[in-house]
Amino acid sequence: MAISANDIRKGMVIVFEGTPCKVMDFHHHTPGNLRAMVQTRLRNLLTGNSFEHRFRSNDSLDRVTLEQHRMDYLYSDGTHHHFMNNESYEQVALTEEELGDAAQWLTEGLTIEVEFYDGTPIGITLPSSMELTVVETEPVLKGATASNSNKPAKLENGVTLYVPPFIVEGERIRVNPAESRYMERVK
Repeated sequence: MAISANDIRKGMVIVFEGTPCKVMDFHHHTPGNLRAMVQTRLRNLLTGNSFEHRFRSNDSLDRVTLEQHRMDYLYSDGTHHHFMNNESYEQVALTEEELGDAAQWLTEGLTIEVEFYDGTPIGITLPSSMELTVVETEPVLKGATASNSNKPAKLENGVTLYVPPFIVEGERIRVNPAESRYMERVK
């Protein structure tokens, strides 16, 4: 599907010089009286290399539609993360480089969407939210409110993110893994 460079968004997969590339970041830029452009940071999905490229705003690009398969995360053997399709029981493995920041959010039994390009697994789509337990954080300060500055908290999967000061150890919270952001307490 052809799109204009102005329609580029973070997370999209496009074909650049014959290779599928994921848009990691983008910025629309109009310098003075010059033509508008879109500055992007792309990641080659076949090699894992990241690079920057500037498109003219009227450039036409091909958007790639990836196959998505629901799979369960099984385990990590140190070099690869293993996933299994619940319907076909087919197993695939992805490296730390292929997963990028998403690897830190994997927990045993987590069901996610694995992205395939031409039959080859190239990445995953994390769920929009996850419920995890806080295993380590500073104690609650007397009079702490949500308007106070946030404090670091270590979650059961080893990820550290910032939470409101009223969150205590042992509490279940909902987080957005794509943004590494606290969302709310889980009742």
